[in-house]
Amino acid sequence: MTNMDPKGQPKAAPNRLHAERQAVYPRAVNGRFRKLKWAVMVFCLAVYYITPWLRWHRGPYSPDQFVLIDLAHRRFYMGAIEIWPQEFYFVAGLLIMAGIGLFLVTSAVGRAWCGYACPQTVWTDVFQHVDRWIDGDRNAQIKLAKAPWGAAKTGKRLFKWSIYLAISFSTGGAWILYFADAPTLFMEFFRGEAAPVAYSTVAVLTGTTLWLGGFMREQVCVYMCPWPRIQSAMLDEKSLIVTYKDWRGEPRGKNAKASPTPLGDCIDCGLCTAVCPTGIDIREGPQIGCITCALCIDACDDVMAKTGRPRGLIDYATLEDGEREAAGQPATPHWKLIWHPRTLVYLGLWSAIGLGLLFALGTRQHISIAVSKDRNPPYMILSSGDIRNAYAVRWKNMEGRPRPMELTLDGVPGATMWSEDMAKANAARKLTRIIPADTTLPLRIYVSAPANTPEQKMGFTLRALDSDGGVTSYDTRFDAPEAVH
Repeated sequence: MTNMDPKGQPKAAPNRLHAERQAVYPRAVNGRFRKLKWAVMVFCLAVYYITPWLRWHRGPYSPDQFVLIDLAHRRFYMGAIEIWPQEFYFVAGLLIMAGIGLFLVTSAVGRAWCGYACPQTVWTDVFQHVDRWIDGDRNAQIKLAKAPWGAAKTGKRLFKWSIYLAISFSTGGAWILYFADAPTLFMEFFRGEAAPVAYSTVAVLTGTTLWLGGFMREQVCVYMCPWPRIQSAMLDEKSLIVTYKDWRGEPRGKNAKASPTPLGDCIDCGLCTAVCPTGIDIREGPQIGCITCALCIDACDDVMAKTGRPRGLIDYATLEDGEREAAGQPATPHWKLIWHPRTLVYLGLWSAIGLGLLFALGTRQHISIAVSKDRNPPYMILSSGDIRNAYAVRWKNMEGRPRPMELTLDGVPGATMWSEDMAKANAARKLTRIIPADTTLPLRIYVSAPANTPEQKMGFTLRALDSDGGVTSYDTRFDAPEAVH
């Protein structure tokens, strides 16, 4: 191919729809926010990797894994809590709380979730520390990236990428342990005895972790994640965000003595940009690439201390409070900036939903029945003249131990019932069964009423009681032929 057109003129450069990526090599920094990031990162990773291995004794009939998403038996376990499919509203409530919690954090301290606890941030931070361990800090990484490929560079890259792969594989491997007994699945996986879905899930998660955390990094935050766009609509002049105080820092410069005009506190060292994991310059104002990790605050405070200037040139502040500070008024304490009306509304909603879920969890019954009436035929007339209706009952014991339970008939005067596994001669208005632990017992029952039943359609109730005093009921109907009236 040639770069000349048919007329012998150089071809015009193609119009690009996106800017080429500028590689980001964050510099190491120390400070209070970096320590906070370390603490949050270690905590999040520990929770993710260790939780599947924690045990919780629920008796001989239930699994003993502390957190288990048992898809095969359609159960979710977390400690003493067991969620059945019909109780999915608890999971929905937790998801709503997570969403409102994200709004609450954003309202209080901006994108702190993005800067500290987002999985993309946590794993990117891990990979960046691997970079520094193998390639060195920022300057060494830049130098190595520009160096031609040789034995040393190739060896470092292969070693580093091998560690990337090991981290990614352990991430995918830990995920599948939440869906089965962790020790058993772990051994089966490496013996080649696990289900195919386990291997495919680990492969997909290994690849996505390696690609998103190891190579794309800040591009996920800037281009792929929708949250920065949503967050922009949630912030205003009262929102607490990481801010460069230009009224104090400008005009910036390195040599105040040689400048014809007085300079601000910013010495234009560029460290705030060098430590940024997304490569932005916070001095250009609020940007979609800022994840509010506050590492630029640590870097700037260190420079201010070394140059004898007060800290806080880059700091958490609101635009409204910044204007007051620029006018010479004292800054508002951060705790007052956090607790504004919008934050309190989010906190109230979040707390109300949480308390509602706790109340529902504490008062729920551990017994349940569902009844389905036969429609064809709606009734049968027995040789004795009695009228019989048939019903399919699903009787649930929602505890990890077998329990005796009673099913009673309330309504339809003179009616009795029996199940398909017993004789009609033993019919009564009450049935007793021992329901196995964590089991739904299907039971087909028949209800028989005298021939002189007064109504063609009569409502009645099947009521289930357990040995602990729990009770639940289901309303249905009894059909009879019009001729008997």
